[in-house]
Amino acid sequence: MEKINLFSVENTGRVDVGGVLGSKDTTMYLYDVAPGGSSSPYHYEFEEEWLLVVDGTVAIRLPDGELTLERGDLVCFPPGAPGAHKVMNRTDSPARIVFFSKATASGFAVYPDSNKIGVWTGDDDDGLYFDLGSAIGWADGEEGWEKAD
Repeated sequence: MEKINLFSVENTGRVDVGGVLGSKDTTMYLYDVAPGGSSSPYHYEFEEEWLLVVDGTVAIRLPDGELTLERGDLVCFPPGAPGAHKVMNRTDSPARIVFFSKATASGFAVYPDSNKIGVWTGDDDDGLYFDLGSAIGWADGEEGWEKAD
């Protein structure tokens, strides 16, 4: 059985904790957020997502305002737009956080500030990103579908 210490593991950007521990059901990533930095753009997904502050203090942008979290604080972001979030470090010290959620082989996230969507189709997929302003209708390019019995 593998183990990892969230306080002492060396982090060069993002540690795939779930992968290191061999999890098949839980996705878990450890991030170090530098002063003035962020872990990701403002976004939401369609799976419940959890955040644990391992060390330091972070500010969380939410749809209805902002929340400050400190070491040991744990929050759950609901699926969809109500769970939109962005983690920021507005202090002079680094912060360490862990995001975790149900593991899925594919999925997508919406980025409201940049009006785009990210789509992942498999475990080793870096994702594809699309401008929502260029969306097309469901039937576009689907000639003959309306004649199906």
